[in-house]
Amino acid sequence: MEGKEPKKEQKRHQQKHSGPKAERKKSRKQLGTPAGDDERKRNPKAFAVQSAVRMAKTFHRAQDLKAKKHHIPLVDRTPLEPPPIVVVVVGPPKVGKSTLIRCLIKNFTRQKLADICGPVTIVSGKKRRLTFIECSNDINTMIDLAKVADLVLMLIDASFGFEMETFEFLNICQVHGFPRIMGVLTHLDSFRNNKALRKTKKRLKHRFWTEVYQGAKLFYLSGMVYGEYQTQEVKNLGRFISVMKFRPLVWQQSHPYVVADRMEDLTDPEMVRVDPKCDRTVSLYGYLRGTYLKNKGQVHIPGVGDFAVADISFLPDPCALPEAQKKRALNEKERLLYAPMAGVGGVVYDKDAVYIDLPGSHVNQEQEEVRPTTELVQSLISTHTTLDAKMAASKVSLFTGAAALTPGEVEEEEENGLTSGPQESRVWDPETQRERRKAVFTEEEDDDDDDSEGSSEEEGDEEGESEEEDEEDEGGNKREEEEGTVLKNKAKDNTEPKEKQGIKTIPPAKRQKMEERKVEKEPVVEVPAFADSEDELEMSEEEEGGKGEQESEGEESDSEGEEDEEDSAVERGDLKPIDSGHCSEEEDASNSIEDDCETNVSGKEGKKSNATSKMEEEDEEMEGGELCYESAGSLRWKEGLQQKASEAFLRQQRAAPNLRKLVYGTVAEDDGDGGEDEEELGGLFRVSRPEKGKKHRADGVDCSRFDPDAARNWDLEEMLDSIRDCFVTGKWEDDQDAATLLKEDEELYGEFEDLETGEVHKGKAAKQKDQAKEESDDEEEEEEEEEKLMNVDDETQKNKRLEKKRRLKERFDTEYDDGDATYFDDLKEEMQKQAELNRAEFEDVDDETRVQYEGFRPGMYVRVEIPSLPCEFVTNFDPHYPIILGALGASEGNVGYLQMRLKKHRWHSRILKTRDPLILSLGWRRFQTIPLYHIEDHNGRHRLLKYTPQHMHCGATIWGPITPQGTGFLAVQSVAGTKTSFRIAATGVVLDLDKSVTIVKKLKLIGYPYKIYKNTSFIKGMFNTVLEVAKFEGGSIRTVSGVRGQIKKALSTPAGAYRATFEDRLLMSDIVFLRSWYPVSVPQLYNPVTSLLMPAGQKDSWSGMRTVGQLKHDLGVRNKPNTDSLYKPVVRAQRHFNKLHIPRELQKALPFKSKPKQDQPKGKMPKDLQRPAVIREPHERKVKVAALLNALSAVHNYKSKKAHMAQHAKHKGFLRQRDKAEEDKLKRQKEAKKKLYRMMGQKEKKSQRSSLKGAPLDD
Repeated sequence: MEGKEPKKEQKRHQQKHSGPKAERKKSRKQLGTPAGDDERKRNPKAFAVQSAVRMAKTFHRAQDLKAKKHHIPLVDRTPLEPPPIVVVVVGPPKVGKSTLIRCLIKNFTRQKLADICGPVTIVSGKKRRLTFIECSNDINTMIDLAKVADLVLMLIDASFGFEMETFEFLNICQVHGFPRIMGVLTHLDSFRNNKALRKTKKRLKHRFWTEVYQGAKLFYLSGMVYGEYQTQEVKNLGRFISVMKFRPLVWQQSHPYVVADRMEDLTDPEMVRVDPKCDRTVSLYGYLRGTYLKNKGQVHIPGVGDFAVADISFLPDPCALPEAQKKRALNEKERLLYAPMAGVGGVVYDKDAVYIDLPGSHVNQEQEEVRPTTELVQSLISTHTTLDAKMAASKVSLFTGAAALTPGEVEEEEENGLTSGPQESRVWDPETQRERRKAVFTEEEDDDDDDSEGSSEEEGDEEGESEEEDEEDEGGNKREEEEGTVLKNKAKDNTEPKEKQGIKTIPPAKRQKMEERKVEKEPVVEVPAFADSEDELEMSEEEEGGKGEQESEGEESDSEGEEDEEDSAVERGDLKPIDSGHCSEEEDASNSIEDDCETNVSGKEGKKSNATSKMEEEDEEMEGGELCYESAGSLRWKEGLQQKASEAFLRQQRAAPNLRKLVYGTVAEDDGDGGEDEEELGGLFRVSRPEKGKKHRADGVDCSRFDPDAARNWDLEEMLDSIRDCFVTGKWEDDQDAATLLKEDEELYGEFEDLETGEVHKGKAAKQKDQAKEESDDEEEEEEEEEKLMNVDDETQKNKRLEKKRRLKERFDTEYDDGDATYFDDLKEEMQKQAELNRAEFEDVDDETRVQYEGFRPGMYVRVEIPSLPCEFVTNFDPHYPIILGALGASEGNVGYLQMRLKKHRWHSRILKTRDPLILSLGWRRFQTIPLYHIEDHNGRHRLLKYTPQHMHCGATIWGPITPQGTGFLAVQSVAGTKTSFRIAATGVVLDLDKSVTIVKKLKLIGYPYKIYKNTSFIKGMFNTVLEVAKFEGGSIRTVSGVRGQIKKALSTPAGAYRATFEDRLLMSDIVFLRSWYPVSVPQLYNPVTSLLMPAGQKDSWSGMRTVGQLKHDLGVRNKPNTDSLYKPVVRAQRHFNKLHIPRELQKALPFKSKPKQDQPKGKMPKDLQRPAVIREPHERKVKVAALLNALSAVHNYKSKKAHMAQHAKHKGFLRQRDKAEEDKLKRQKEAKKKLYRMMGQKEKKSQRSSLKGAPLDD
């Protein structure tokens, strides 16, 4: 060992730098030929097909893999503004669900959310919004959220492993449509050993792939820093979510649904006071998803029940995409995050009111932390005086250097029809135990003459507030400190009671931002709404991640740029720094100081007075440069006489019935000068834009009336020019213009050859060509000289021409040659065309009209009003449980018989019993019903089963809601609490929707024979009446001993008896039975699971009808055993058989031994033949003789016994000796055999040896 030499290092391979091989390599490198191509050319045989079979297998496998990735292409029905993607975060308790949601929200919006309560909607990119929902461990919540989820983040505790909840949710998803699922491993920081961590990751990953699909994405969150996951890991996860593509699910695409993110109780408080248990009217808000939703339909709220919708309306998007911002939000942060149930979003807009959310009952107390969501609301509340008082004292200057106007100067216009602003009514909310300030818009109100005078200081305060608000978007510690001091000062000084403040609002100063955003909008490359293959679904992190970063950076820079412009505009004085930003969309269009005389302040849409229309006419003059406040002198009444006359005529016309209103129930109103739609610059001038929907609006207007068009002045030259081309002398289209058509005919048919004479006739065009040719010949000679100089450029021109030809040929090939285009590609193209057609149909129509024709489209933020909801829904409302409004189809509101195919889940511990109540999740509903299980026999009979088969499908028939065929369902035995075992009992699919299947069960009827005539018997006890027998005439019957028979006819007495024939004669002891099939009726039980009506904290403890077993267990009832089933001692009566009777003729033919013998049976021996008893004489009965005989017999017995024992011992010794001799003999034989075999072996060896050496010749 000591002298062992160190191992020599092997000599490295040295590449050749010279020689033929090196030269070939160098030349190949210079030419740029790939190594494989050169070898293929040089030695083609080496790359030839070695095995045709193997090549075919390889090709088939490649095609199979390619085809496996294909999905059936579906028509893309996603709207241009899709609803937010529902991201459901699922996992067992204490696995980190809330933490992950908080981290993702912070990653996208830079905001912290303390409590995840209800859906949280955020903007994640320019084209995408996300709604995060946390899924609790309740099986009801898991089932509901699996139906609406687009993406599932499945959290797994790596330190513990998979838990049952994970597999339960996966199985729920498999039944209701499998969304995209992404696994997230947490608690990885609990591993101290890297090897164990790697092994655990691998094990969990492969198990996850088994359940989802091979290659499913599994994220690793390695650890926590200060109670949050690492920023980079959350960022990567967020990037994956932002770029993920989704495939439409059948149930979601065919049913509209709303995931409610807000709930308001609209019931009259007086009704609630009188009867607290009265039914409530509730409005639910949320984004519409799925497909188009019609008004006045039926919806199902899982956990509550079916309800009719009173009204649906669409609202401004509270969390709009950056480029489609329709309303002004409070600030950038508010715009990116919307979670009303979690208390984010201080001001919430409704159809007819604005809700201002107070953080607590003591609003004037100093808050520990002033959040951006509450500080603006606090600034609203803590004002010293009302807004109308400030407005009364304020002065407005329309132009720089112009005289300032006071409210007194515009009092005349206000009397002509203006209404006051929103009125405040304080409402005590019993469910949240806090006071809310509801802003109610009144229709009309008397003018207030006693406006309180305000000081210029207060006006300055108000302007200061709005300036701070404009600067708020930039963010900074300085701003927060300043606002904090302002709030504190206002809180100290605010002692006046605030009652019914009429709040007037100012026109939006940020309209300019919208203009700039629309002008600078760049074309965006559309991402396909869903993928055609798994490859497209898994987009690379490099491509999409990069895009996501650029988008987010772009957004930030855009918003910063906009804020800077706005601030500079405020400084210059172009924009008025008074707007608080709390006005709704309707107020934006109507409430403005600059158009004091134009429109009334109303939250209710579409109602305008005649005064308003007059003011709008004056507004047109204002656009031309005149002020609406000027009095134009004494001739003011002469202005617009023609317009006034036409208006009077129109009023008369409108008195006639409106045909459109009679047919459709609505009126298409003309917006006049577009008071709401047009956008203002600087709050004064309006931007005129061509309207896309003008054509559709014209179609919508009732054409049965005459609408005089006074807007056109036919004296102007421009107006005449606009219709000049409508006449014959005008310039027409190319395909309609006479001169153009004649010219084309000349080109086509001008030159022809007379076939008889051979003369060629030329048209004008041909003659002109000939003249031109002669002229060109002269010019060619001059050009030849120039061509010599241009020989240098010829080569480049030639290359260009060749390139152009090649491109044209490629385009031609793609158009006319199929090439590699497959049926799949054609199908995709067809679907794409259909999707474009669908989008283009209603593209230019405004939302109000469009909703009436096609319904509310997905992506709209809708308000659904539902009457007659149980009061428990409101009083026991818990935002942690999701509220889903699933719309029902035409027949889905009915209840009937359903035929299903069902299979017990292999992980469920117990088999299911017929007539045991079962809770099904089918469609939107969760309900309890009683199923009957059956199986189809080979003859088509559906036989009732008492229990479900172990590893087979069986049929099930239930009474439940009508659901489309092919819809999957799952069954659970109980939704109360968490059991240790697997909760999903069975899964299946709906097959049929009628009662066509008759389920039958076996019924054995038993009877006894009471008269037997050869093979005919009379049977009683099987039936009760003659009618019953008549029904079963001809039926086959059988005895227990196996004799078959048939029912013939009923007997008159006894009732129910009948005559039957059998194959053989029956015995009176035989039992006859009839096998029949009895139809079974399906129990009509449909009991919806009303878990959302349970009190808070008990929503997961709903229990419906109990099984018989549960009832017996709960009541302590023990089963009484059937007496017939108990074991008893069998007492068999002795049977007496009749004597065998053989006819005389048969006896003659029998052999003698088989003939019956005529001898008498042996009786008792007659007395004379019996042996007489020996009676001793008296002398023989003496004692001595008897004693002697007894002694002699005893001696004889003793001797014989002794001799027998001696003989026995002797025989034993003999046997012992014989055994020993036998043993010795065997030993000797064994030794002799050994000796013999040894000698034989030696002899054989010897002979073998001699044969190898060679035998002598003489041998």
